[in-house]
Amino acid sequence: MDGPVRGNGKVIQELEAVFRGAGWNVIKVIWGSRWDPLLARDVDGVLLDRMNTTLDGEYQKLAVESGAYIREHFFGPDPRLRRMVDDLSDDDLVNLPRGGHDYRKLYAAYKMATEQRGAPTAILAKTIKGWTLGPEIESRNATHQIKKMTKAQLRALRDRLYLTDDIPDAALEDDPPYVRPAEGSDALEYLKARGRVQAGPVPIRVVRPAPWALPAAKVFEEFASGSGKQSVSTTMVFARLLRNLVRDPAVGALVAPIVSDEARTFGLESIIAEAKIYAPEGQNYVPVDADLPLNYAESTSGQVLQEGITEAGALAAFTALATAYATWGQPMLPVFLFYSMFGFQRVGDLAWALGDMRGRGILAGCTAGRTTLMGEGLQHDDGQSPLLASTNPAARVYDASFAYEVAVIMEEAIRLILGPEPEDRFWYLTLYNETYPMPALPVGEEGAAVRQGIIDGIYLFSNAPATDGELRTSLCFSGPMWHVARDAQQILAETYGVSADTWAVTSWVGLRNDALEVERWNRLHPNEEARQATLTTALGSGPDPVVAITDYMRAVPDQVARFIDRPYTSLGTDGFGRSDAREALRTYFEVDAPHLVVAVLSQLALQGRVDPTVVDQAINTLGIDPTRTAPFLI
Repeated sequence: MDGPVRGNGKVIQELEAVFRGAGWNVIKVIWGSRWDPLLARDVDGVLLDRMNTTLDGEYQKLAVESGAYIREHFFGPDPRLRRMVDDLSDDDLVNLPRGGHDYRKLYAAYKMATEQRGAPTAILAKTIKGWTLGPEIESRNATHQIKKMTKAQLRALRDRLYLTDDIPDAALEDDPPYVRPAEGSDALEYLKARGRVQAGPVPIRVVRPAPWALPAAKVFEEFASGSGKQSVSTTMVFARLLRNLVRDPAVGALVAPIVSDEARTFGLESIIAEAKIYAPEGQNYVPVDADLPLNYAESTSGQVLQEGITEAGALAAFTALATAYATWGQPMLPVFLFYSMFGFQRVGDLAWALGDMRGRGILAGCTAGRTTLMGEGLQHDDGQSPLLASTNPAARVYDASFAYEVAVIMEEAIRLILGPEPEDRFWYLTLYNETYPMPALPVGEEGAAVRQGIIDGIYLFSNAPATDGELRTSLCFSGPMWHVARDAQQILAETYGVSADTWAVTSWVGLRNDALEVERWNRLHPNEEARQATLTTALGSGPDPVVAITDYMRAVPDQVARFIDRPYTSLGTDGFGRSDAREALRTYFEVDAPHLVVAVLSQLALQGRVDPTVVDQAINTLGIDPTRTAPFLI
């Protein structure tokens, strides 16, 4: 450890307890070899007791003090301790090393770790921050703020590391030189030999080509026809699609469903019964539903990883599988299902590491949306996960409304994970528990255009109805807000003579990334014909307003605002979640059809195309209270 993490404690002991409690083998490298003779003479255990009772803050103080101070304050209180160092000078006491700076001790610890069987090993090595950098830097609290060393400090560092022959005083007059061992020296020959063994002087990622396979088309086909009159949620759709994948003969064995809660929460009963939950000890009890077809089944060969209430543990398992294509030469298809509120908000740092490690897989944020999950309140109601996910460069973020969208997105994701030209990225797909009849995917050329639009991030969902006037608008929605847009479309046409087309936005993040890429290309190619972003092309230009609505805070749709060449505003669920019925929540957050209608009329009034009295009358007619406090103000 390199400083007093908590000066009144001993962090190395705390870490040992954590690792041992998790079943790890722990090796502590605390004291260097020069302490060994003193420990050998410690027949009464007084030195060991002094070591164990000295706090981290005290050790830092001892690291910067003189030998006389160490003799007085560490060894001095007990005469038995003081006698143990009577034959040592003050300089000898200063040079008693920490274990993390003793190469022989570190080698011994590493050797023991490589020989350990049956459990992983953690080596806890105690060091001094800024070791060898001189008394002005070594073990000082200001070490992190010291950005440049003086010539005197550089000279002291050189001398401390025995590099006087390699770096003469004259070489320190300018920037300090790199030190390269002499040709033919033992040091250089050792470095070259290790480089040959390790396939180069720096770490290299080797991805060995592996046979690829994709699921059969029938895995996805059933979702194109919609659900008829049956109301289903996108979470239910995803669970059924996941079951199809597990059953697929080509990729079924590669699919690894991971859940950080109870798998039935997300409708995985059929997968549990068929593929079973992995349990290293098997199932040593008779489950309560053993007599049912969809029973709770555990097995040593189970395929579902049910990790319990630990998003961090589940994402660690996901990461191992997501990088198996490089680590083991075996591409896998990990699918991690979790409450969307408990995903990036809790384990965003691990997701960042996942992207940095070039992991491939699918994250499914279930029970998504601020108003879609009824009765759960502030803790569960997610209004920001797509925004948090958008900060990760490796994440492809989608917010689907319909079954066919989920299927198209999943088919594309799997192609780019397991296919012949895989991409080192992961997908984040939000899923909802609100049920409604799922529409069918159009067929023919229209269906092909919709498929492409789903991947690109936007497509025309419904044309504008005919009206007598010339007032036009566009409503952009994602997730379950499609029926809010549909209801508002009808009210606008029938009551206010405004013709609105509706657009399904499956990826606000994807649209922004596309627009940024186009913007950059245009900036760097001034002599070429300017390109146009997908979003700009889809919505066109002109005075007709565009209003976006999602079940997330406005920052989600607003990330594309400057790329829309029309008047633009958005509605969203900024604020803390609440426990209430879905309709009441949408009224509270002002993301229902009446507020969407008023948002359109307000935009038209700002242009002078609608009289402000029309907006005022609409507010009254549609039952909106303009005096209430905004939901995002506390």
